[in-house]
Amino acid sequence: MARRTTKQPLPDDFEEHILDTDIRDEMQSSFLEYAYSVIYSRALPDARDGLKPVQRRILYTMDDMSLRPDRGHVKSARVVGEVMGRLHPHGDGAIYDAQVRMAQPWSMRLPTVDGHGNFGSPDDPPAAMRYTECRMAPAAVAMTASIHEDTVDFKPNYDSRETEPVVLPAAIPHLLVNGAAGIAVGMATNIAPHNLVEVVQALKHLVTHPKATLDDLMRYIPGPDLPTGGKIVGLDGVRDAYDTGRGTFRMRATARIESVTPRRKGIVVTELPYGVGEERVVEQIKKLVLAKKLQGIADVKQLGDRHQGLRLVIEIKNGFVPEAILEQLYRQTALEDSFGINAVALVDGQPRTLGLKEMLEVFLAHRFDVVRRRSSFRRARAADRLHLVDGLLIAILDIDEVIQVIRSSDNAAAAKERLISVFELSEAQADYILDMPLRRLTKFSRIELEKEKSELERTIEYLDAILADEKLLRKVVSDELTDVAKEHGTPRRTVLLGAAPAATAASSLEVTDDPCFVLLSSTGLLARTKDAGAPGIGGDRANHDVTVSAVLSSKRGEIGVVTNRGRLVRMSVIDIGAELPSTANDPNVAGGVPLSELVALDTGERALALTSLPTDGPGLALGTRDGVVKRVNPEVLGRDEWEVIGLKDGDEVVGAVQLVTGEEELCFISSDAQLLHFPAAGVRPQGRSGGGMAGIKLGAGQHVAFFGAFDPSDAVVVTASGSSTALPGTEAGAVKVTPFSEYPGKGRATGGVRSHRFLKGEDVLVAAWAGPGPARAAAASGAPVDLPEANGRRDGSGVPAPQPIAAVASPVAAQVASQLGPAGAAPSDPAPAPVEG
Repeated sequence: MARRTTKQPLPDDFEEHILDTDIRDEMQSSFLEYAYSVIYSRALPDARDGLKPVQRRILYTMDDMSLRPDRGHVKSARVVGEVMGRLHPHGDGAIYDAQVRMAQPWSMRLPTVDGHGNFGSPDDPPAAMRYTECRMAPAAVAMTASIHEDTVDFKPNYDSRETEPVVLPAAIPHLLVNGAAGIAVGMATNIAPHNLVEVVQALKHLVTHPKATLDDLMRYIPGPDLPTGGKIVGLDGVRDAYDTGRGTFRMRATARIESVTPRRKGIVVTELPYGVGEERVVEQIKKLVLAKKLQGIADVKQLGDRHQGLRLVIEIKNGFVPEAILEQLYRQTALEDSFGINAVALVDGQPRTLGLKEMLEVFLAHRFDVVRRRSSFRRARAADRLHLVDGLLIAILDIDEVIQVIRSSDNAAAAKERLISVFELSEAQADYILDMPLRRLTKFSRIELEKEKSELERTIEYLDAILADEKLLRKVVSDELTDVAKEHGTPRRTVLLGAAPAATAASSLEVTDDPCFVLLSSTGLLARTKDAGAPGIGGDRANHDVTVSAVLSSKRGEIGVVTNRGRLVRMSVIDIGAELPSTANDPNVAGGVPLSELVALDTGERALALTSLPTDGPGLALGTRDGVVKRVNPEVLGRDEWEVIGLKDGDEVVGAVQLVTGEEELCFISSDAQLLHFPAAGVRPQGRSGGGMAGIKLGAGQHVAFFGAFDPSDAVVVTASGSSTALPGTEAGAVKVTPFSEYPGKGRATGGVRSHRFLKGEDVLVAAWAGPGPARAAAASGAPVDLPEANGRRDGSGVPAPQPIAAVASPVAAQVASQLGPAGAAPSDPAPAPVEG
């Protein structure tokens, strides 16, 4: 139940006075008081120490609590409580937020608080202050050094029970090094961080050259140095900010194009713009991809950790240009952001917009004043101490009489008066002698006092020189700045770019479907040319880098890979990342993509040739180890993965060639040097399950060493003999080069004609090849081998080979000029026979 209240009557002598006030005047005055409080007590930094009131109070409180870098950490809540209770009459949240920012290396170029615990990330908030710990960072010690030596003024705190510094001595140019950001009433400030070493160099130059121009200072400070690194694109806005205090520049992430997988490229971001978090960028990319405003991105992975730092990997789909997608990311995400400099700070209690030189001059004037006041304080303290030392020296000259005077006095006051009168001491000297223990009045103490007196006299002389000589004062300030830079300076992190690189046109976001050649090497590497220019041959060739097949395609096309197991596997050309210049003198695919990364091969399975997957035409010609030949219908080649020949047990494909005209000549060479060739038109095309038909009749224990298809005009036959019982690469064989026209054609399924006569100790062909000449050979080591000239004789044993032949081929240019893949040189026992390109 509500309690009734009785209204007390007004006294008889009460007189009512009502003051009428215009509401506009009241609102104006109240708002101005509020704005004044926000500007001077919360939002804007002082240009001298570069600190806002809350930051200054945090550092002063931590210094007062002796939370030095060599002491242990204390709970952040303890520091926040001390600051709030003594100096800062605001909420603990605002104080803790300021303290956290002062400890974050991605927010401050030179942190002044050493945090221990979870102080957050650019995307995540910190832990509560009851969980984190803190202490002063080394830079904070430089900010508060000599604060108790009357270097700065103090003022009463909010309840006038204590005092707080109006400004810190600040040996570090905090305003420029760490920047500032704040929103006041009717104004705001936003200053970019800079490199301490560069700022100190500019300050030292300004000390010796007070009339230095802005261009002179920008030789030392070319631009901001952001805590998160990255790049600054365009310096015109930076110069405007240094000149007028207002300007805008673009920040760009540090990113590079890498091969994130053997078949896919990606954009790796290692540094983000200042104030941009990793989660923000990832979220923006996901939204753009889902909205179909950005194409070509397959995945985004965050692979950074505390050891290697930021590592954001953006995988690019095959068929898209990574450089063009990176330009899109710069335009549509926070990988490129702007920073607007609005250098507003308090100067003599008034908010002013400052240029670079003005900020440096205000800081130097403050340091001159600090050093001057510190020198005066230290001189006065040294003079006081010298006065006491002089009194002690007088007393020590007649110590016995001093003791007698003290012992014979009735009390301390009488002893003091008698000492002053007898020894002509001052009151301070007499008090000091009376308070000093007798152990100090010894002969050894006199030596110490005389030494101390000389040191004090030198100190006073030096301090007097500083106070009297402006040049010496400037030198002291300059030397102290040098020491600060040596102790706290770090290398520059941000790269300055005069202008943005030329952007990739939007129309080139995807890889254009330009014609190109795809090359396959004997070591299983795939590469493609940048355009359809036929690769040449000649010059030095990398070891084990021989081309076994070349096929004409396009960068966004598809090709097929034929293996010795009779399989055909479809693959995209765009998956092949390695490109060769079309003007290369000799195609070197050593930097290509391993075929095993693109096509799954079984144990013992190897790729023989490439095909362009035609939908019509004569199809594909295959030859097996057991002498079987087959022509494959073109429609079979359109499958993703298919068996193109039915092989019997123990048999395998030794050669596969894509036919172009159907008028080519099919050629077998057996291990016992029998050569058979017949028209391709004589072989009836078969479907997928067909097992082929008899190609060459083999002798007992023999096998096919080579199968190919080519235009018989200007073709040559190369055979190399050896011993089947010798170790591979050690047989002393002979090589023979013969025009193909010397060998008459025979019917299919016959034994053919002799192509090489074996000498003593020879019983097998270790290498055989036939195709358009002139031919070249390569040893097993990869070194080129010179072949003899074609002698025009079908019979004969040839000439001794300079080293064992492992590969024979005609120039790749001649092969691809007719859009024919080279004949796949199947391995013969005991040495392999890849084809050189």
